[in-house]
Amino acid sequence: MTRPILEIQTYAARRKHLQQAMRHGIAIIPTAPEVARNADTHYDYRHDSHFYYPTGFTEPESVLLLIAGDEPQSILFCREKSAEREVWDGFRYGPDAAAEHFGFDAAYPIELLDEKLVELMGNQPVLFYPIGADSTWDARIIKAREAVKAKARTGIQAPNAIRDVRELLNEMRLFKDEHEVGIMRAAAKISCEAHRRAMRFTRPGQYEYEVEAELLHEFCRHGARHPAYTSIVAGGANACTLHYVGNNARLNDGDLLLIDAGGELGGYASDITRTFPINGRFSAAQKDVYEIVLAAQAAAIAAARPVNSWNAPHEAALRVLAQGFIDLKLCKGSVESVLESESYKQFYMHRTGHWLGMDVHDVGEYKVDGNWRSLQSGMVLTVEPGCYIRPSDSVPRDLWNIGIRIEDDVLITSNGNEVLTQAAPKTVNEIEEVMCHE
Repeated sequence: MTRPILEIQTYAARRKHLQQAMRHGIAIIPTAPEVARNADTHYDYRHDSHFYYPTGFTEPESVLLLIAGDEPQSILFCREKSAEREVWDGFRYGPDAAAEHFGFDAAYPIELLDEKLVELMGNQPVLFYPIGADSTWDARIIKAREAVKAKARTGIQAPNAIRDVRELLNEMRLFKDEHEVGIMRAAAKISCEAHRRAMRFTRPGQYEYEVEAELLHEFCRHGARHPAYTSIVAGGANACTLHYVGNNARLNDGDLLLIDAGGELGGYASDITRTFPINGRFSAAQKDVYEIVLAAQAAAIAAARPVNSWNAPHEAALRVLAQGFIDLKLCKGSVESVLESESYKQFYMHRTGHWLGMDVHDVGEYKVDGNWRSLQSGMVLTVEPGCYIRPSDSVPRDLWNIGIRIEDDVLITSNGNEVLTQAAPKTVNEIEEVMCHE
């Protein structure tokens, strides 16, 4: 159960970077708790991303404690080694092995956390902690700080300032290093194959959950044992519900199928949306709408490059969509008037992307000092324009219940971008070729 040296160095470097950003003080970062599903069973455990990022440690009941300053320390608290519990629950590192394998300065049993907190928090000027993330932890940290304050007569001082450690971690996580990009490329490759598999499998008369099963199968067989988020498999009118996850309707001949799904690999998400005809051939109306969304995505991807602002891809997509909606007689007036009045929002009501990383809606500020931040090398974002046409007297009938979204994962590079999910079929010809059943 050893860790590759490169990974140990990667996580150690992140801890050092965080300590330098702190300058002085103590940071306390707990992982996520286990959550009961029913009776004595639990949901599949998933670590907290903020905890995992500087540790690489995936066991529950774990806490990272960092001390910054002249004598920096990185300390892990985790479950003790237990032969009895390993019979029931599987391998656990225990403090000694965890310290060695993950490069911590020290590690202690989780049962000693409260005692050590009071000891180590003393005379630290600032407490860095994910404030408000968990009320139970909030109470626990406040109790420890009060215990330190009770030692004031002995000359020991409690931290007089509390900062949200996520402010520092979020900015670090926004920029992906080569280790992270490698994992995200692999996750993207798996997810592209899953979408291709779904296209090959889909036929009229199936149920949405049958297609979902094909996605999950492809994720799992390549090591992405869990989806990065609940998969959306939405046929026909269901595609006009942005967060549809029922996935239980029958697929009808002549309808489109929108799939928004991505696998998680090594703690990193992929996020792909493709829309295609259930019977393998776009109708004329479906093709008209699809080509508009595809052109909007191409414009947005072209705008996703260094120096451009975060909002540039969205603005580029909107202009193409607005003209397209005018051409389809969904909106009236000029492009400028459609954008100014926001009449396009009847058919496109969300933004064109979000940060992507360990979380599918990953951390990182979108504005800095009130201005959209500039895109920079190492950032990863999604680009996902769409069009959702619900039945309405003002809408041509042949466009009713057409819901289309096209989404890719885009890495900003020094001279442009790299579309990590380019291998998932996207043009009309590519999709129809993949879906050509024997």
